[in-house]
Amino acid sequence: MSIVKKPHPSIDVPAIASGENAGIFKIGFDNAKYLHEQTQAILERVKKFDDKLYLEFGGKILFDYHASRVLPGFEPNVKMRLLQHLKDKADIILCIYAGDIERRKVRADFGITYDVDALKLIDDLRDWGLAVSAVVITRFDNQPAATIFKNKLERQDIRVYTHRFTKGYPTDIDMIVSDAGYGANEYIKTHKPLVVVTGPGPGSGKLATCLSQLYHDHKKGLNSGYAKFETFPIWSVPLKHPVNVAYEAATADIRDFNLIDPFHLEAYGETSVNYNRDVEVFPVLRRILEKITGLDSIYKSPTDMGVNRAGFGIIDDDAIKAASCQEVIRRYFRYSCEYVMGFVDKETVQRVELLMEELGMRQEDRCVVAPAREAAKEAQEKKKGNEGVFCGAAIQLPDGRIVTGKNSPLMHAASSAIFNAIKKLSDIPDKIHLLSPSIIDSIRNLKKDVLNAKTVSLDLEETMIALSISAATNPAAQMAMEKLKSLKGCEMHMTHIPTPGDEAGLRRLGVNLTTEPNFSTKMLFVA
Repeated sequence: MSIVKKPHPSIDVPAIASGENAGIFKIGFDNAKYLHEQTQAILERVKKFDDKLYLEFGGKILFDYHASRVLPGFEPNVKMRLLQHLKDKADIILCIYAGDIERRKVRADFGITYDVDALKLIDDLRDWGLAVSAVVITRFDNQPAATIFKNKLERQDIRVYTHRFTKGYPTDIDMIVSDAGYGANEYIKTHKPLVVVTGPGPGSGKLATCLSQLYHDHKKGLNSGYAKFETFPIWSVPLKHPVNVAYEAATADIRDFNLIDPFHLEAYGETSVNYNRDVEVFPVLRRILEKITGLDSIYKSPTDMGVNRAGFGIIDDDAIKAASCQEVIRRYFRYSCEYVMGFVDKETVQRVELLMEELGMRQEDRCVVAPAREAAKEAQEKKKGNEGVFCGAAIQLPDGRIVTGKNSPLMHAASSAIFNAIKKLSDIPDKIHLLSPSIIDSIRNLKKDVLNAKTVSLDLEETMIALSISAATNPAAQMAMEKLKSLKGCEMHMTHIPTPGDEAGLRRLGVNLTTEPNFSTKMLFVA
């Protein structure tokens, strides 16, 4: 077990295992306790206002995989369960920034663009028995893609509003809080005392939508208020706690960083953790709220504005620290790959690298990294003298064992690793083949002779389809195929950026993948 340096006098990061059980974390978070605490906190906040509370939902409302990784035991959809408890009291407004639609910004954990994610969120909410009251396209300026998105929603009978950039923001308060500022936005009709305002990703315009609604409400004589639902950073744990460092790593591309809330410290003499954007905007936000209501704000700090009981769901702090340290390493690999693909700049990678050093972490402290590199090295040594790219992959099974795979003329490294993993889980000897040569040859011939593919080895999606065909006549293949579900949540590393077929297959399996910033081929276009 490697020794990890202490990043801060008040934080003792538990040593991260680099052997058989590395990455296998104990439950550190109590969902039921968090759900109770957070629900009660929201209902208490609603009572502070006679008419409505606009609750800005920070982070992901569904499939919050970052939270589930850094808070082992956190259910990715626990926020949706909370909304179900409150559905008789809550309307939902979904915001999306027109610029994100236009530049086709991608949500990395699903590999889909933000506009598609918004559509998926509407469908997912419906599946949970919740309806979106309206969609708001923020900072709308007649962008062609945003206009198409608006038309598509309206033709599905979904109410869509467009809000322009707020005149005067952020310095001219008199202009912002006027009919030419927030008053220029169309009022969104809601009917319940709690209005949840959510959206895909940061910068979606949730805050501006909440404040615009407050402006219209107070002009109508309604006593409405604003609050923010947050998960990260967790205000009730130390600034340099790994779970808060992991949040900084997750938002390195937008330059977020955590700090002690100076307003909370001055008002109450207590330290609490917040992040730079909320602290920077607080003086302006407080003045806007006071200008809208004509009263002194009930909030003395950004922490006061938040409704965040995540810290009170932590039941094993060591488990949280260990999981969060691993997340920082994941983020380093992710941003390194996004850098070579042109999505982020070098500073983003360097910021996460510094956070890793702060925690005393190395790339190899992610237990699947070294085995994947060793697999690639073995592949290269076996094919000595041959040209080509040699890829390695390693996956950690639920019981802690690590299985590797490498690329070959027959299949990609990801396919090899997954096949080796399910064979190991099924206790199937290595010498037993799951795929018949005739099936492999048939697919390879199709790719080469009909589809004119430049590479004919099988990616993971193709391999899993071939496995399902083989399972019809091969009991071993059927047994192995049933183990694919067991790979959900397993840690995996590859020495090269996966091809689209590998990436899609791994995402559907639900593995937590990291990769080196290397391309698996020298070709610039890979179908």
